[in-house]
Amino acid sequence: MIYPIVFLALIYFTFLLKVYIGLNRIKPINKKQSNKPFVTVIIPFRNEENNLLKSLKSIENIKYPKELFEVIYVNDNSVDNSLKVLQHNIKSENIKIIEYKADKDNNIGSKKRAVNFAISKAKGSIIATTDADCIVKPDWLDILINYFDDNTAFVSGAVKFSSDGSLWNRLQQLEFSGLVLAGGGLIMENKPTICNAANLVFKKDVFYEVGGYSDNLTLSSGDDELLMQKIANSTNYKVKFCFEKDSVVSTNPNKSITEFYYQRKRWASKGVHYKDILLVLFLVVIYLFFLSIPSLVVFSFIKNTNYLLLAAFLFFIKYIIETMIILKGKVILIDKFSIFDMLIAELLHIPYILMAGFLGLFGNFKWKDRELKR
Repeated sequence: MIYPIVFLALIYFTFLLKVYIGLNRIKPINKKQSNKPFVTVIIPFRNEENNLLKSLKSIENIKYPKELFEVIYVNDNSVDNSLKVLQHNIKSENIKIIEYKADKDNNIGSKKRAVNFAISKAKGSIIATTDADCIVKPDWLDILINYFDDNTAFVSGAVKFSSDGSLWNRLQQLEFSGLVLAGGGLIMENKPTICNAANLVFKKDVFYEVGGYSDNLTLSSGDDELLMQKIANSTNYKVKFCFEKDSVVSTNPNKSITEFYYQRKRWASKGVHYKDILLVLFLVVIYLFFLSIPSLVVFSFIKNTNYLLLAAFLFFIKYIIETMIILKGKVILIDKFSIFDMLIAELLHIPYILMAGFLGLFGNFKWKDRELKR
């Protein structure tokens, strides 16, 4: 039993070190685009009446030349006052609203269908996406566009959870920062795996070249990383990661454990649909490593207390390396780092991964007041 677990641990720790090495390679792009492209910013929304004014204000403050970008808010069948809130408050001529009408009997992939509909109406050669509950900074678009060249088709930006200082929000900020940093590190190592649709920019023609969302419209999630993986694996274009402070998009953490549960279940549901079989197998290996630590604790009571020592050692190594990774994003993604918070987050990390990974394979989940299938 010991040797397989050590093997799993070595694979996982090697993965973490690869992420850390990738993060050390991040450098800001200092060049400025001399000929700025026309950009279409797409913001899907459903039942976001409490967030849209903040989103709109941040969008109106974007410094990118007004004549070189448009913003499309696409209504994904809201049943609250979201549409009225936007209609009564939009003042800029380059911001408009379109409506996507979903099939009442099939809500699966509705967000992707809404974004896909907006892309078909977009004037820009470059598409930027963010969410209606997000805040962008004035230089957001300008910085991301600087990462493009003839060989680049996709740029992933960082997303930050805001925090009110409560333990619940601090823990979410740490956990979410870990996901963002893992995604960035892997992109820098030429292994694009995860990203977030709240901060993405890609070439429209390449989107259509790889088939857009056509092969995963039956999935309720995956409008971000499944697209990124297709571009990385089926074209010769580069995928880049932007990790500059003024390009970070901020959003609110989950209000409750229930919201957190459904969000992570939704995210986990797309993992088995990755086209790269080796990547899927690697995710299984990581899951088995996480499972091995509580298994060792159980076996320590049944067979030998040495199993408990091994579990503690593996947890300690995991804690050290993951803390090193988190510290790479301390200035940009974390309001206040605490060793105590990190320890609590690490203790909760294992059961949450085991639960989300397992339940993401089965059943339905809720999102934006919808009951959705995996």
